[in-house]
Amino acid sequence: MPHHKKKHKKVKKDSQLVLRVNKDERDAFVELCEEMDTSASREIRRFMKEFILEHTEEDEVEIVASPPKDEADS
Repeated sequence: MPHHKKKHKKVKKDSQLVLRVNKDERDAFVELCEEMDTSASREIRRFMKEFILEHTEEDEVEIVASPPKDEADS
């Protein structure tokens, strides 16, 4: 029986979130992401998706189209 991955609709990234953070914390975060072969953007998006899922009702979650672990691009 062949193993098939679920295909998820790709969500267009058409907005930016600008925030100010401490430079040392930002640098440490980016460096750690690189060491873990991921990107800061990907990890922040993953956090946002998990936060939304955790703090919304099931019927309101349609804005999060794919599970955080399936994020393929940064």
